Amino acid sequence: MLRIAVPNKGSLSETAAEMLQEAGYTGRRDPRALSALDARNDVEFFYLRPRDIATYVGSGALDVGITGRDLLLDSRSEAKEIASLDFGDSTFRFAAPPGRFSELSDLEGVRVATSYPALVGDFLARHGVQVSIVSLDGAVESAVKLGVADAVADVVSTGSTLRAQGLEIIGPVILESSAVLISATPDLPGIGTLQRRLQGVLVARQYVLVDYDVPLTHLEAATRITPGLESPTLSPLHDPEWVAVRSMVPRSDANEVMDALHEVGARAILVSAIHAARI
Repeated sequence: MLRIAVPNKGSLSETAAEMLQEAGYTGRRDPRALSALDARNDVEFFYLRPRDIATYVGSGALDVGITGRDLLLDSRSEAKEIASLDFGDSTFRFAAPPGRFSELSDLEGVRVATSYPALVGDFLARHGVQVSIVSLDGAVESAVKLGVADAVADVVSTGSTLRAQGLEIIGPVILESSAVLISATPDLPGIGTLQRRLQGVLVARQYVLVDYDVPLTHLEAATRITPGLESPTLSPLHDPEWVAVRSMVPRSDANEVMDALHEVGARAILVSAIHAARI
C-alpha cells in the first residue's frame, strides 16, 4: 500500500487535497484525522506539517509526499523532487534597510534572519558569502527593526510587507518555489500512477477542448490556430466540403482562439472543460 504524505495546514493544504480528489483519491472526511485509508486505490494518506513531510519521506517512513520545493531543500532530506504541481508559487529574496546593502557580497559577515536557515545557508555558500544566520519561526520581516538581524531572507510577493517594515529587496533571487511531489524511492509501485493522475489534473486545469466546423478550403489556416498537443482530430461531415475539428488549447487562450477561428471561416465553435486527462 502506497503511503502518501499530505500537508495538514497552511497554503498548500487545501489545493493539495483538491488535486488528490480530482485525481480520483478519497482523502480524510474529518479535518482532525491524522490519516485516511483509500482501499480502492490501495493508498493511505498521512496528514503532516508541511515542514516535516520531506523528513518523513526522505527517511523512508513514507513513500511519497506533497510539499514545497523550499521546504524540501531546507530539510536537506534524501527525498528528491519528482514533479512540479504548479501551485503554491513563492519567491525568496534578501531584504535590508534602504541603502545599507546593494549586492549579495555586501552581506559578508552580517546577521541574516530567515525561517529557512539551511536553504539560505546553502545558497550563500554557493556564492562564497559567509553570514551569521538567525533562525526564526516566523515574522522574519520584523527582525531588523527589533535589532536581531541586519538583513532578512524571506518569501516575497509584492514586497509590500517588507516595505512596511522599512526594508527593500536586494541581491538575486534565492529560489523560485512551488508545490512539488517528492520521493526517495520514485520507482515504487503506485508512484507512477499517482504522478500520472496529478499530471492529468494539471492538464485538465490548464487546457480546454475546442470543437468547430470549418470548410476544407480553410482547414489548414484553422489548424494552424489549433495545432493541439500532437495534432487536431478531424471528422468528416455530411457536407463533403466541411470537416469537424477537435483540439486542445490553453484555457487562458480560449477566447482569442475562438475569435481567430471565426475570422478564418470556422463555425459552430464550442469550448468544453476537461475533467480528467492522461497525456
